[in-house]
Amino acid sequence: MEVPHLKILDEKNKTLRLTSKEVTFPLSNEDKKRIQDIITYLTMSQIEEYYTKYNLRPGMGLAFIQLGIPKNIFVIVEEVDEEKFQNYVIINPKMISHSEELVYIGEGEGCLSVNREVEGIVPRYARMRISYQDENGEKKEIRVREEVSVAFQHEMDHLNGILFVDKIDKKNPFKDQDKMREI
Repeated sequence: MEVPHLKILDEKNKTLRLTSKEVTFPLSNEDKKRIQDIITYLTMSQIEEYYTKYNLRPGMGLAFIQLGIPKNIFVIVEEVDEEKFQNYVIINPKMISHSEELVYIGEGEGCLSVNREVEGIVPRYARMRISYQDENGEKKEIRVREEVSVAFQHEMDHLNGILFVDKIDKKNPFKDQDKMREI
């Protein structure tokens, strides 16, 4: 398998602070190919043989804005079993509802655009429901929970020009940790 060449922007790039725009359908062939490239890249980045061979940082999600394209599209690739993956292609997402319960990733969140270790916790909803469109423009709804819910929120933040580091309290990186559940 060949690693697709994706130019992922670094956090210093101001493009990441743009608000992404609503996507119209049908998708261009270029956007369809980009979605497939992201799925391939994220999948390979989670398989030890490939991330070792190609020196990839493991990643679960990527928004188009991270490639410098301000469109409301993100892709999440979740490993559901040993080298078996569930792909989510989410276009024009809107949060419908969310749990009151907050969670955080114990080892900390990461981002393919943030090339450094970041201490602290990012409060996220444990569960949420969103509406979105698929690659054909069909309206869909999905309920996500735990790590996938966190990934969705992380990518939806990207669409609004927000990085996870913005959500960590600078003075107290572990603020309110006792009011959330670690996952």
